[in-house]
Amino acid sequence: MPKDSQPAGPSVSAHTAIRDPFSPGAMVIVTLGNPRDKFWGMILGLAPEGLSMAAVELASFEDFVLMVKDGESFSPAIVFFPMHRIERIELDLPDGNLPSLSQRFSAKTGMDPAALLGARDASGPGQPAEGPE
Repeated sequence: MPKDSQPAGPSVSAHTAIRDPFSPGAMVIVTLGNPRDKFWGMILGLAPEGLSMAAVELASFEDFVLMVKDGESFSPAIVFFPMHRIERIELDLPDGNLPSLSQRFSAKTGMDPAALLGARDASGPGQPAEGPE
């Protein structure tokens, strides 16, 4: 296939996802060093300086799921991690018969985590969003 031509149809999006899997909107698990920590969430931006994401500490994942399921208000943490702290970024994908964290979240809450974490105001109806003033 010539270098300039691209396949048509659904394979274009699959090809793009393979070429740039860590683009904004991707659900990932990030392992940090010094101090060691893990976060689950959605990439907002990835640059040589670091990673910005809407995220939840992995240790708080089940609590976060319960909050959402119970309809409690919350504001996802918008965080920036400098590149020197990032040890690993992995896509939140299922592993064989084990569902991904995103699939577990959806199964327990009935909501799409990417849509929820991507919303700037996820505090719920009638609740003010927290943010810089």
